[in-house]
Amino acid sequence: MTQTFSFDATDLNIVEQLRKNGRANNQQIAELLGLTATTVSTRIKRMEDANQLRVVAVSDFTAHGFNVLLRISVEIDGRPASDVAHELAALPEVFAVHIVTGRYDIDMLVALHDFEDLSHFMLDRLSGIQGIRALTPAIVVDISKYQFDVAPIEAKE
Repeated sequence: MTQTFSFDATDLNIVEQLRKNGRANNQQIAELLGLTATTVSTRIKRMEDANQLRVVAVSDFTAHGFNVLLRISVEIDGRPASDVAHELAALPEVFAVHIVTGRYDIDMLVALHDFEDLSHFMLDRLSGIQGIRALTPAIVVDISKYQFDVAPIEAKE
């Protein structure tokens, strides 16, 4: 029997504070919201246990020397897309892999240090993966939005 998790106003406020400052401790959040640290701790644990909350660190690509971002669309032939996606996800340069509908089977996002890494990645790393029929790379020239607090959470009334 699976239990449905429901966010209330207190949960939403705690999540909002964590979105603003993921390093805030329970006491700091409690003081901002007029709660006790125990209440904040209990609420966070309940949301984590229900797989409704995960606090993670997000770093900047350029701060780590990655100056080239690519979106690569992949067409698969002769092999399940999920198997190819699993192999692509294992490559350290790849930070996101999505099995998609439409013309392509997989979309992935890749971070490289510079353009000199591009041919090695495309010709050496990807060519070793069986089942890839075609690759359509697109170089990211500007980032309009880069946001990880993307899951919209709305309290059910």
